[in-house]
Amino acid sequence: MEDLQFCLYQRAIHPELFHIHRVKRIEQARYNAEIWVVGLLHVVTVQAGDQVLTELIAEDTEVLPKAGLATSFRFRGERDHAQSFANDVKYILSTQVERMTAQLFPPTHRDYVHYAQNRGLFVCFEDWAVEGLAPFTFIDYDARDHEFHVHAYHAYPEELTLLKTQSIFEVGQPLISTFS
Repeated sequence: MEDLQFCLYQRAIHPELFHIHRVKRIEQARYNAEIWVVGLLHVVTVQAGDQVLTELIAEDTEVLPKAGLATSFRFRGERDHAQSFANDVKYILSTQVERMTAQLFPPTHRDYVHYAQNRGLFVCFEDWAVEGLAPFTFIDYDARDHEFHVHAYHAYPEELTLLKTQSIFEVGQPLISTFS
């Protein structure tokens, strides 16, 4: 968890760099999106016309390309980031590293697992369980006309830590309907 780094690219990233556990593809009129669960990490790519943005959480940034890297930082506490790109594309991110007590983490873990059962992408890593609590990645998303919202939760029971990210990819302006 201490070595996790956030990266935002202005390009797609090759899938062979990752072990992908689950994939979700979303097609909207203004954009296409793809979400990969890559262990206790994730990759989200949004393409709107010629503009491509890829958000990823990585442990080993040495294998990642340097070309197209728009920003990167290590996860610590809470952090917000916003960035504008060509063609009226905007990216907004809010992150939180939530360290909990041994009493608080198990019920929080159970609540997220229960909530995630019928939503988004959920991958539980039972082989890595610590005291009956398995690490997991849960990614919930909302595809709107001009926005793609991604809420990602990565649970690290051994460290009693939950990494939360909320991303918004804005593509153009909302369509305004007129009523007569």
